[in-house]
Amino acid sequence: MTPDLEGYFRRQTRPQRQEFTRVAIAAAADGIPTIGPVLGGLLTVLIRFGAVRRVLDLGAGNGYSALYLAEGMGGEGEIIALERDPRRAVAARQNLAHSSVRTNVLIGAAQEVLPGLGAPFDLILLDLDKTDYLYALEHCARLLRPGGMLVIDNTGFAEAEPFNAALAADARFYSVNLLCLLPGHSPENDGVALAVRH
Repeated sequence: MTPDLEGYFRRQTRPQRQEFTRVAIAAAADGIPTIGPVLGGLLTVLIRFGAVRRVLDLGAGNGYSALYLAEGMGGEGEIIALERDPRRAVAARQNLAHSSVRTNVLIGAAQEVLPGLGAPFDLILLDLDKTDYLYALEHCARLLRPGGMLVIDNTGFAEAEPFNAALAADARFYSVNLLCLLPGHSPENDGVALAVRH
């Protein structure tokens, strides 16, 4: 094995675009944890591979994750983002104003907004408060098209344990939960789960 694997893979992290770095710095100044360039790059790869055209971003923060989602869509498609904090939602709208795809940042809690959303989505990024993950799972199953992808951040958090158990037992999804080193992510050692809707 390569010595110092963490250091090695840190050096493999592709530099992000200046615009993304600016939004990440603003997020850090506002206390918003970000997905970082590695998970962001994974989202871009998944979207390009799956020819994704309609995305739901649950937990938009200031729009950092949505920039990576849009990056993968090649100028075609729509991102609907949900952010509970009105001030952060306004920042997300500003940061996504020049996106190459249509964006709509909704303001409100998951319990308020998810019941009113209509299917289908090709990909959903779940990055809400971990206590809302179980509630959101039912709506993600309803909103994802068959073959659609659910990406769940922060599955290494203790608060995510009930969700992790429910996802692993859910016959509607084929899922894998990964322990990851994610440079630039908050925190950098965490879990990420990928699930495909049957």
